Amino acid sequence: MLKIQQESTSVRTAAPATAATPVVPAPVVPQTPNHRLVDIGGIPAPQAVSDLAETGIDLAVLEGLALKLAYSVPRFTTQWASQRLCLPPALTSQLLDRLRADNLVELLGQVGVFNHHVAITDRGREQALRLLEISNYIGPVPVSLADYAASLRWQFDHLPEPTLAGVSTALSELALSSETVEVVGLSLLSRRSLFLYGPPGNGKTTLGHLLHDAVDGSLWIPHCLGVDHNIIRIYDPTVHEPTPLESASNVSRLIDQRWVRVRRPFIVVGGELTLESLDLIFSNNQGFCEAPLHVKANGGTFLLDDFGCQRVSPEQLINRWIHPLERQVDFLTLQTGQQVAIPFRQLLVVSTNLDPQEVMTPAFLRRIGYRVHLDNPDAERYSEIFRRYAAQLGLDVPAELLSKLFARYQTEQRSMRCCEPRDLIERCRDICRLRDRQLELSDEVLDLAWRGYFGA
Repeated sequence: MLKIQQESTSVRTAAPATAATPVVPAPVVPQTPNHRLVDIGGIPAPQAVSDLAETGIDLAVLEGLALKLAYSVPRFTTQWASQRLCLPPALTSQLLDRLRADNLVELLGQVGVFNHHVAITDRGREQALRLLEISNYIGPVPVSLADYAASLRWQFDHLPEPTLAGVSTALSELALSSETVEVVGLSLLSRRSLFLYGPPGNGKTTLGHLLHDAVDGSLWIPHCLGVDHNIIRIYDPTVHEPTPLESASNVSRLIDQRWVRVRRPFIVVGGELTLESLDLIFSNNQGFCEAPLHVKANGGTFLLDDFGCQRVSPEQLINRWIHPLERQVDFLTLQTGQQVAIPFRQLLVVSTNLDPQEVMTPAFLRRIGYRVHLDNPDAERYSEIFRRYAAQLGLDVPAELLSKLFARYQTEQRSMRCCEPRDLIERCRDICRLRDRQLELSDEVLDLAWRGYFGA
């Protein structure tokens, strides 16, 4: 297990700017150990490193990344390499100077300040091929695990706090009791996990989606982590939505480009979840690790949907989650067998249609922060949902129509579900569109919608 080292909280000043590239002075945000921030237009951002040692990454790893990058193209410029390594030009120039001293690359001419034409040598190609046999990773320089943990802790603690009014607005799509809204708000405010249970079709998954939208905000995540000589990729464009700062290029030079600003992530997993997918995923072809989805959800919301329907038993999943829930840290295993401690800092929402007493142990239930039971609606709540959805489509709902609907539920001995008002109205809309007529909720149209939805 890696231990996070404590560093001085003294503030660094930005490197002096040249006359050609003036840098706008920026106030420095109060610092945390291992993680320095700079204020960019009122938004805290990771401050650019001014020394290779400040990356927190072994120098051999940095040189190896630069050499593999040089191998990938016939020739390049220092500026080009700087953009792909996400390092300041001055530090990229230092790396290339070290490679040149070992006769691994050669300078072909100067373009500008800290900018040269560069090409790899024959000796450099041989060395790069050996490195590529170990790992094919070519890209941004990783962030140290210590810096990631400190950054995530600071950002998570400084996310906007939700309000009851904001939670009520976010959940207004659902017809929930005031008590349910308040319990959900407490989970969001305390950032304790939330357990949703009850019969299917009553809004558990929808509530998980809407709950994430109750808190706005973005956060900085690294492209990847460096653990010794191992690379763990964190940023994933399939689940992370970038929200870049709108700033001038001379201001962006103050920001550590190894980090990406993204919208708070929201990740949903269901029956496809396995124990293997909760650990680091190592690719022999690529030679680096992919972070599991719950790590990529750090700082946001992780919805474990349909709990109990996974290909792994509920007991195994419970045992896997107990300690991360309690300690806010997860232990993941590298391909070498070494375990690393990764922060577990997100809102965990667990949803199930099953009886909690049957699929969960008392020990796991104790570690769940809040629980919400979403039961089948009564006639009053069903009517509210039906009328609310119809109103969104500009429709009035006669009282006698709902009375006939309730009588039909009783005759066929069907339990009402919260999703059914929307589903029935949507089928009425399908029918009217097929008949090329204006949407209506007549007895005849609703009868066909019922039979098409529930079957004969």
